[in-house]
Amino acid sequence: MVIFALVSIPAFFANILNKFSILTLINKTSHLQQMGITELQNQVMYHIDNYNNGLEVSQIFWGLWLFPFGYLVHKSGFLPKLLGILLMLSCFGYLITFFGNFLFSNFNKTIFSDIIEIPAPIGEI
Repeated sequence: MVIFALVSIPAFFANILNKFSILTLINKTSHLQQMGITELQNQVMYHIDNYNNGLEVSQIFWGLWLFPFGYLVHKSGFLPKLLGILLMLSCFGYLITFFGNFLFSNFNKTIFSDIIEIPAPIGEI
């Protein structure tokens, strides 16, 4: 569980560099003079797409650490067993969402996508 969480942190920080790149492109007026507005917009969209792709990859690690965590909650007896089950279901929800978005272009617009994401906020809160 700790390994999955520790791996996700540097991946998330590397992904944040895309947001800083967007801010750098927007705040430097020299970029606008050198590139032109269309190329600048293309660069910004490129970094936004990379950021969104990075979030998709982070979902793998967000999901994988929830299964052992949910198992520990379920076995602990300190917290309700239902929370442990919801956390383990959240693991599969994140993974199904990742693979669904990876394999199907409009997966996030389906009803199945909305249903599979229900346990995550309940269990994590």
